[in-house]
Amino acid sequence: MTNDQIPMTHGGKIPAPARETVCRLLLDPPGPGAWNMAVDEMLLERATAGGGCCWRFYAWEAPTLSLGYFQATEDRVRHPASQHCPMVRRPSGGGALVHDRELTYCFVAPVDHPLAARRHQLYATIHETLIEALAHFGMEARLVKEQAPLPSRSHPLPFLCFQRRAAGDVLLDQIKIAGSAQRRLRGAVLQHGSVLFERSAAAPELPGMAETKKSLSRETLTRVWQNVLASRFGWRWSVEPLAEDERQRARQGVREKYGRASWNLSRGRS
Repeated sequence: MTNDQIPMTHGGKIPAPARETVCRLLLDPPGPGAWNMAVDEMLLERATAGGGCCWRFYAWEAPTLSLGYFQATEDRVRHPASQHCPMVRRPSGGGALVHDRELTYCFVAPVDHPLAARRHQLYATIHETLIEALAHFGMEARLVKEQAPLPSRSHPLPFLCFQRRAAGDVLLDQIKIAGSAQRRLRGAVLQHGSVLFERSAAAPELPGMAETKKSLSRETLTRVWQNVLASRFGWRWSVEPLAEDERQRARQGVREKYGRASWNLSRGRS
């Protein structure tokens, strides 16, 4: 199984479709880290097998540290505040995330979907819809335009993703409040990411929207953002909870991969 974190660029916007299309919408309750990652990967695999596009909003049942696909587990000692948190390794690249006071999303699309066909623009385009949603609440967020310098031995990347800056990330009052990563697999693309609402005790160095004196609830942002997405991409939502066969496949993913030390303690090699 290959992993590909797709470069984040702004070389043109994805055009809105000429007609309305159906996109599945999952509004999931908080779950453990292994379950959340297994569901995301199951949805990606479903898209490769002929499924349509799907957008998932979800949360975490406890503060959880997720490592990027290529991160060394040993680097966890660099972040004492999250040592007590359960850990899971993501199928996507990037830096570590402390999932706590945030809204998390996942989007999957088959390769023949217009968004998948322009996947290099997908990162920034989805973040632009978030910026539009935040504008409904008087928040003036913006995209990071410049790509950060490449890391070096003398200047390694910070352990936490939200301490990094990459083109396409979302800033609010100079604070990074949203970032995403991608995974490509056999004819489909997955993008998942986090919107940081407020500071977590498991990541006290990371301020969120609340620390800019601008705050809102997950439920409110979910409702407004899904309306912006539908308008921007011409989607008609089909609200469909996970079917039993999908739950069984996700449970298998927990048992065989995301719940196993052989996956979570490796550098992305099962």
